[in-house]
Amino acid sequence: MDAATCEIDQPPARRPWVAAAAGTTGAIGVLVGSTLWGATRTESSALVRIDVAVAVVSLAVVPWIVRRAAPGGVAAGLLVALSPVATPVASFAVLFTARHRPFRQGAAVAAVGVAGEAVQGLWRPFPGLSYAWWLVLMTAAYAALLGWGTWARARHALMEALRERARRAEQDQARRVVEARVAERNRIAREMHDGLAHRLSLLAAYAGALEYRADAPVERLSTAAGVIRTNAHQALEELREVIHVLRRDEGDPEADDLPGHTLADLPGLVDEARAAGQSIEVEDLVGLPVDSPPLVGRTAYRVVQEALTNARKHAGGQPVFLTLVGEPGSRLTISVRNPTIPGTGTLPGAGTGLIGLAERVTLAGGGIEYHVDAAGQFRLDAWLPWPA
Repeated sequence: MDAATCEIDQPPARRPWVAAAAGTTGAIGVLVGSTLWGATRTESSALVRIDVAVAVVSLAVVPWIVRRAAPGGVAAGLLVALSPVATPVASFAVLFTARHRPFRQGAAVAAVGVAGEAVQGLWRPFPGLSYAWWLVLMTAAYAALLGWGTWARARHALMEALRERARRAEQDQARRVVEARVAERNRIAREMHDGLAHRLSLLAAYAGALEYRADAPVERLSTAAGVIRTNAHQALEELREVIHVLRRDEGDPEADDLPGHTLADLPGLVDEARAAGQSIEVEDLVGLPVDSPPLVGRTAYRVVQEALTNARKHAGGQPVFLTLVGEPGSRLTISVRNPTIPGTGTLPGAGTGLIGLAERVTLAGGGIEYHVDAAGQFRLDAWLPWPA
């Protein structure tokens, strides 16, 4: 069986407008039937035959309106000039055209409908109502349908624009998160590069001393060899950490030896902030200064540093409360809280610093949370594994 035969045997796909036209025709058919039933009780047999013919034709026009709103609407407006049973179809045509087509097309369909009603009122006047009032009421009705459809179209366009804006905002936020994470990783890599350069320069200096001062005392030679061994070991550990940072997406609880500040440097950081005028209360349950793995110390230092920086930027003049809890063989918990200033929001600013901080803590095998509590205080809670 060839492709042409297959194409003929398969039924064509049902178009969406066909289902919409069928449902609309059924609903409008009820209104047209009600109008026709009322006409059979008051009109002559000749007019009833005209009404029946117009009812059939107007219902046949409904799918045309759904498919091609403006031409179908004009046809419905012309049918109104012959019989009132076409009024439901003409009214639907105005509303549908104004809802789905430009305003000028909806206005044209409404104008044709009003003209049809005007012609109908001349040769089939409405009982108990003058022609002038009849024309005013019909004009107001068609104008209301036109306005309703136009408002619905504008509202739909506004909702679509808001959805598109929200979608773009989500994409931009996702892009900013990725950029913040990449920037944080690059910064960590640069810091470790500086540490490696420092240790390698020490290696080169002491190796040069051994090369050119072979006659130096044994004690000095032994000291230089020890420094070379220690720095070579630390350089290899830091190189391993560089590889972990650049290649891993999940936290590496075994990564260590980050160069830079440690837990022992936290009192100096707090003193610097206090010297700058920041009010800080510290609850130290760790017993600083203490020794810790470089990765834990550097990450803890960065957490406190970022928290104090955010407090200065977004809650200037407010006191900061810092709590440190933990011991080797367990984990280190850091809690920072400070009152928020009304109007700054839950997460003031772009928040990329906190995103980068979360990336750093995750790489260290820990976790971090930040939010504004019920008392209106911004809280930052982080924990880090603290090997024995």
